[in-house]
Amino acid sequence: MELTPLPGDFALTKIGGVTGRFVAAGQALVGDAAPVQHAFVYVGNGEIVQAMPGGAELIRLEDASEPVVWSTGHFELTAWERTHITTAAHGLVGTPYSFLDYASIALAHFRIRPRWVRDYVADTGHLICSQLVDEVYLRAGVHLFDDGRLPGDVTPGDLWKLLHPKRVTSTDRDLWRLASE
Repeated sequence: MELTPLPGDFALTKIGGVTGRFVAAGQALVGDAAPVQHAFVYVGNGEIVQAMPGGAELIRLEDASEPVVWSTGHFELTAWERTHITTAAHGLVGTPYSFLDYASIALAHFRIRPRWVRDYVADTGHLICSQLVDEVYLRAGVHLFDDGRLPGDVTPGDLWKLLHPKRVTSTDRDLWRLASE
């Protein structure tokens, strides 16, 4: 059975080439390696909004990278939230891309956060794909992350983890028990 996304859902995809390898390496470096390197938001009418090196764009879903997973069914979104997510996504079309945001997110992982770096990421005048997803959800009042991170400190791997939370194994419990003794 093929999944039909709803307006406001996001997808995670693989991307090839040098850019895909760069993103995958960066995600691995900060410990959130995932089988995806790109994210976009479905805005209805067979269209998506995605952040790309040339700027955020509105394209046909059929012209996008093949989704690995959709957020459909993972979040209980109201009709109001879905409308606001899609409106926010449309409003970000044309927003410039910033490869420097990857460096900033890596610095955050290593707990290096000079104020100018925090300010740079917080400035939504530029976005990478996963930041675009996080930003449109925030603009609709939906907080995807409740772990204290700054808005914009999100990679496709972070979104992957939302949809595929780590299962706690008996080995994990044993390690936690030993660490607390």
